[in-house]
Amino acid sequence: MNLNFAPFIVLETLLVLSVAALFIWRKMVSRDEDDNLHVLHQTSAVAQQEFVSHKLDIIDKWGKILTVVTVVLGLVIGAVYVYNSFLTGTGIGS
Repeated sequence: MNLNFAPFIVLETLLVLSVAALFIWRKMVSRDEDDNLHVLHQTSAVAQQEFVSHKLDIIDKWGKILTVVTVVLGLVIGAVYVYNSFLTGTGIGS
C-alpha cells in the first residue's frame, strides 16, 4: 500500500499559512488597541476599543480552532506516514 502524501502536505501547508496569516492580522489589529481604561470620559475611543476588542476575540477564536486542526492533521499525517513505512518496509532509515 503506497500512499500519495502530496495532497495532504499541500493541505497542511495551507493550514499553516492561514494560521500565520491570522497571527499577522491579529498583530495588525492589536496595534490600534489602547490598554488604558477610559471610565470617566465617554468618547469615541471607548466605542473604538470595544470594536477592536470584539474583532480580536473573533480572530483569537478562529486562530485557536485553526491551530488545533493544523496540529491534529499534522500528527495524523505523521502517524499514517510511519504506519505506511512500517507496512511497506521503506521509510526514513531504509
